[in-house]
Amino acid sequence: MEYSLLCHSLYALWSSPVKKKLILLSIMFLIWVYMLYSCVGYCSTMPSLVVDSYRGKETGSAVGKRTESSRTDLVSRLLANPQPWEDIESDYEEPSIRTAASRDLLDNEPETDRADDWDEMRAEQQRAPEPSAMSSFSNGSGSKKLPQAIIIGVKKGGTRALLEFLRVHPDIRAVGAEPHFFDRNYENGLEWYRELMPKTLEGQITMEKTPSYFVTREAPARISAMSRDTKLIVVVRDPVTRAISDYTQTLSKKPDIPSFESLTFKNRTTGLIDTSWSAIQIGIYAKHLDNWLQYFPMGQILFVSGERLISDPAGELGRVQDFLGLKRIITDKHFYFNQTKGFPCLKKAEGSSKPHCLGKTKGRTHPNIDPEVVQRLRDFYRPFNMKFYQMTGHNFGWD
Repeated sequence: MEYSLLCHSLYALWSSPVKKKLILLSIMFLIWVYMLYSCVGYCSTMPSLVVDSYRGKETGSAVGKRTESSRTDLVSRLLANPQPWEDIESDYEEPSIRTAASRDLLDNEPETDRADDWDEMRAEQQRAPEPSAMSSFSNGSGSKKLPQAIIIGVKKGGTRALLEFLRVHPDIRAVGAEPHFFDRNYENGLEWYRELMPKTLEGQITMEKTPSYFVTREAPARISAMSRDTKLIVVVRDPVTRAISDYTQTLSKKPDIPSFESLTFKNRTTGLIDTSWSAIQIGIYAKHLDNWLQYFPMGQILFVSGERLISDPAGELGRVQDFLGLKRIITDKHFYFNQTKGFPCLKKAEGSSKPHCLGKTKGRTHPNIDPEVVQRLRDFYRPFNMKFYQMTGHNFGWD
């Protein structure tokens, strides 16, 4: 009897056109609420970026602003189309090796370089997540980890090119801008550092690059304290060419600086090289490597040739992928040689369907340097190069 009354009531309710519409509208509203809830849950798992780290420190107000505007930023990121990489110049480092007598012209980091780091952060926000990572965001998996591999040097060696090439690999997630944690921001703590990292899945490698680490005396001990298993990559280049490139970059920002020749020597007449100038000191690779070997075995450090990174990028990338324990996915098919710029470019950049070359700030034309000064520098570096070859077991052919 009760069952018949219930059926009758339901039939009467459904047979009414007005009530039928109300029921349908209620169902549609519930579906809409569910979809909105799912979308919010999806957005909340998207990786966030700490965008105040290159103004000196991450402040509490910066974190608060990021939290308050997260919904707007996340929605805009979801709707944004993948953008080609922006031309950036972020290889500029503040030298960490100084003496009282140093004539280092790079002590004060120009505001233009800080702006370049902000450009990199904006470019990061515009890039679409890799397909392999998208599924992790949709189901809430993936987490921020401390880097398992770090490109620690050297400045003007080709670290930016190496990082951008490596980011093509689906199993590598890397911070685009330089964190400078182990040299400038160490007091902020490991959790601050971890927050800078992108989310990764199980099996993916988290990476960062800060070329000034290689010449920072405290960096090896600090990285070892984080993890003694961290893999280290050093991109090295002919130290004479590297020094000239270093000077050229500074000259582009400070056109009134003294000549390369006058900065190279403590005394031009005696030919005594001024090793307190960071452009010279960075190229004494054997000295800096000796500091790293106090904390890491040679087998945990990979040395990439900056010259071969230009002449044979796929070959050098193959060595790096092997070193990281990854499948060789980045091959010759990913590169083409740009005759105008004089270095290899990616046929398809990460986060973009368009070819990409490093920006106009890369591959600057070097000023003409007195050949006698260049020869003096080659003579100066030769014993250090020989020692470096012996330590690494590899002749880089700089002499």
